[in-house]
Amino acid sequence: MTDDRERPPAAAAFDALGAEYEKAFAGSKTHRRSLEWLLARLAPGSRVLDVGSGTGLPTAETLANAGHAVLGIDISPVMVELAARQVPGATFQCADVRDVPLADASFDAVCVYFSLLQLDRREQADLVRRLVRLLKPEGYLVLATVPLDVDGVDATFMGQPVRVTSFPAQELVALTEEAGLEVLAQEASMFTPAHPDARPEPHLFLHCRRPGSPGWGNCARADRGPRSEWAA
Repeated sequence: MTDDRERPPAAAAFDALGAEYEKAFAGSKTHRRSLEWLLARLAPGSRVLDVGSGTGLPTAETLANAGHAVLGIDISPVMVELAARQVPGATFQCADVRDVPLADASFDAVCVYFSLLQLDRREQADLVRRLVRLLKPEGYLVLATVPLDVDGVDATFMGQPVRVTSFPAQELVALTEEAGLEVLAQEASMFTPAHPDARPEPHLFLHCRRPGSPGWGNCARADRGPRSEWAA
């Protein structure tokens, strides 16, 4: 691992939050409904990528307990350690998802719950496009964010300094559609994290599908050497 001066600010913030983040968001009924939506559509034993997997609860735990093969990726080593301990039925990796070699068309679903907010707008758009490529034809992507028109705003989140970027709801929908997704359903809600320094915040959950096309599933990149079951 690199030292604190070289690590991304998001890693330092979520290292400091640790299990407090899980406790603060445990009461989100909208998040639970989003997972239920996904579970109702996944075939048994589906492969799911959880981007910004945090402590593993509730996303990775819910999916793994349902019998799916889950890979969680998070930039915070503290979060990854907690997740590996709490959800032994899933696999977790401490990394920036943009740097992890993953094969195109290798996942049945991708979860992106509140993990775009520390990226700038170009990075968010680029990442969504990459995640679409990782999906199999007819695969699902569920994405949640705080739908505000903010760009590189310095803020305090649960006592930790963060820099936040997001899109208003309509622009986020347009971004996902431009990336090649079909938005099947969406739900907006207001949620107050259970933390003394937290404030009410709007949440938007998008439930999307990567349309199928003949031969698209054969576009996975060629093997480039030693790899895990998840790697490209």
